[in-house]
Amino acid sequence: MAELGTIAFIGDVMLGRKVSEEIPRRSPESFWGDVLPILRGANVVIANLECAITHHTQECSRTPKVFYFRADPAAVEVLRTANIQFVSLANNHILDFDDQGLLDTLKYLDAAGIHHAGAGRNISEATTLVIMDIAGCRVGIIALTDNEPDFAATKDSPGTNYLEISPNPLTLSLIESAVVQLRQAGAQLVILSAHWGPNMVILPPPHFRQFARAVVDSGVDIFYGHSAHIFQGVENYKQGLILYDTGDFLDDYAVDPVLHNDWSFVFLVEVGTQGLCKLRLIPVFLLYTQVELARGEKLTAICDRMQSLCAAFNTSVLKTAEGLEIKLGA
Repeated sequence: MAELGTIAFIGDVMLGRKVSEEIPRRSPESFWGDVLPILRGANVVIANLECAITHHTQECSRTPKVFYFRADPAAVEVLRTANIQFVSLANNHILDFDDQGLLDTLKYLDAAGIHHAGAGRNISEATTLVIMDIAGCRVGIIALTDNEPDFAATKDSPGTNYLEISPNPLTLSLIESAVVQLRQAGAQLVILSAHWGPNMVILPPPHFRQFARAVVDSGVDIFYGHSAHIFQGVENYKQGLILYDTGDFLDDYAVDPVLHNDWSFVFLVEVGTQGLCKLRLIPVFLLYTQVELARGEKLTAICDRMQSLCAAFNTSVLKTAEGLEIKLGA
């Protein structure tokens, strides 16, 4: 890793429903509010895309669902504007508009030059690994989900890279094999993106903690979790970093006044010649179809919750003018 670079991780980006309705009326920049300079200041932004990008209107036929998320193809400009260069598609909404919705999403992302992983035209594509050059560092990415087993890709059908979250030898051997492939392909840093677990849970269950630590032991440098809709604690584990859940980031969701799915962070990971250096946490506040930097009492409350959650992992967190900071490395 020849130079210092910054990777920004953000949580679920849902561009469907009311967000999609706003796209023709507003500039792509407006959705990101005053967070946009921070996103553009990173070398790359990595997100979970919590919707299909398609004109296709036939809802999912594989399994009954309550919510269906579909964004207008113009949504790719909203992503590009925010410096989002990679999205995980391994989640429980990418097939909300059937196979065609996923195939269209792949087409639009490819045309926009946005890297993606975790879903594809078959199981081979869904498990394909991605390597990106970021600030002189070759970064490898694995994407998987334990949500919606009916969305799993097969040899002959589109779908997600579905994997039951369990620290059992078979599951871990699959991940270790992927890490080895990435290292052999020249990856200096390996990220595992996981859309995992139930919604609105503030603490990861013990077997999730065991799993995340095991994949770091298997060679993953950054574990990037999402799905709960609320952020969870951060663990500085050995030489790796575990972001148990990065929460929501852009959507039209109703807000829980206690759990606060409208609170989150930009997770800025600074990478240097010796590996992971620092995690900067910039608090954000989700408005309706827009995200803004948190200020005043909101900033304090968001930071206080994160410090409390990190204490459970013995992670030392420093308060800064912009939010929080965690020094990384063993």
